[in-house]
Amino acid sequence: MTRAFVCGCLGTTLTADEKAFLRDAEPLGVILFGVVGGVLRNIESPAQVYALTSEIRATLGRDVLILVDQEGGRVQRLRPPHWRRYPAAASFSSIADPAARARAIRLAARLMAEDLLAVGIDVDCLPVLDVPVEGAHDVIGDRAYARDPIAVATLGRAAAEGMLDAGVLPVMKHLPGHGRAFADSHLALPVVEAPLAALEASDFLPFERNADLPAAMTGHVVYTALDAARPATISPAVVQGTIRRKIGFDGLLFSDDLSMKALPGTFREKAEGLFAAGVDVALHCNGVLAEAEAVAAVAPPVEGACATRLARARAAMKRPRPDFDPVDAVAMLDRVLATTA
Repeated sequence: MTRAFVCGCLGTTLTADEKAFLRDAEPLGVILFGVVGGVLRNIESPAQVYALTSEIRATLGRDVLILVDQEGGRVQRLRPPHWRRYPAAASFSSIADPAARARAIRLAARLMAEDLLAVGIDVDCLPVLDVPVEGAHDVIGDRAYARDPIAVATLGRAAAEGMLDAGVLPVMKHLPGHGRAFADSHLALPVVEAPLAALEASDFLPFERNADLPAAMTGHVVYTALDAARPATISPAVVQGTIRRKIGFDGLLFSDDLSMKALPGTFREKAEGLFAAGVDVALHCNGVLAEAEAVAAVAPPVEGACATRLARARAAMKRPRPDFDPVDAVAMLDRVLATTA
């Protein structure tokens, strides 16, 4: 029985304990990382990554989702020398023509997606639809496409379409907006005190305009105008009232990583909180089995609305693929990005 959580693993191959855990816990997916804190995690070379994703699928005996954060810039898990270096989202801003900028972003996303598919990865936590404000923490920074919410909406859509053109599921993030955070939610709990009108005019807008996309991720941020007591990931008011109703997103909703320091409580309590709030899938990334076991213990089966949303996401991944020549695409992207040097 598939359960509604995603976990990590610690190495370039699965250990016996990790295989036993996967078989017992039946996660919906596994997320991979490159170098973390100077230590190699899961991504070394194309042949090794393909062997690892194949091992994960063979262990579970089904077509499990394999996730990664491959944005370009500083958040790029598949890196040189084996993979192309892609620019950060903000780098595209030097392309003056908005239509050309969107085409370049879609092309870069398609190339990234082809890289992922070649090694068995089929979900990318992209696009970042956060709208940074002056003075906010640099955890978003150049990962954002712009500071104008309409531009973020348009360019983020281009990236998502580039992923779907290849059959990779994009996961937009971080609902309902991480751009005003003055703390890094990996390390502390950000509190955003902006009034509701400001959030609606800027932060929510890119997500509203992309609410039809098949998957998204929450942010571990308190928005005092929405719920002064709880971060978005574990707040029914934010998940149900803002993300589902106000923003109108009815796709597959992942939490951000439960390994981050922003959420209070034990791992069991964090997972219970997000499921009670209405998040579909818990994400636990650091590969520590004792923590993952606590999340798995309370993760519900993938059924009901979650199963329906997952089916829609999988259907989006199977839409017709436009013709694509990767050699021509690389040359074209290089020509366009020459203006950003």
